[in-house]
Amino acid sequence: MLTLSDSAKAQIDAFFTDKPKSPIRIYLSSGGCAGPRLGLALDEKNDADEAFEVQGYSFLIEKELFDQGKPFSVDLTHMGFEVGSSLELGGGGCGCSSGGGCPSSGGCGSGSCG
Repeated sequence: MLTLSDSAKAQIDAFFTDKPKSPIRIYLSSGGCAGPRLGLALDEKNDADEAFEVQGYSFLIEKELFDQGKPFSVDLTHMGFEVGSSLELGGGGCGCSSGGGCPSSGGCGSGSCG
């Protein structure tokens, strides 16, 4: 239900070389203009979590998110950690640059406003 690639494990091993191991949470972030995405954070287990021991690490996923998105995978790409799942995460609605000028009700789609 949760897989960890060799490259992701090597990066996590390197991170915890001189630190005590902490549980790693997989969570859904709003993602801003890019839309929602899955991320990783160090956290503690609570009653609403599923916990998985994978290759020596404890991973936490909120039970509701787990049920909606299983199976999950953690990989390492040139952009950093990538968390995959069966969730269909739509892209964000903001097609405008950070320069502003976009109406607050949504993006322009073409990349420029006005």
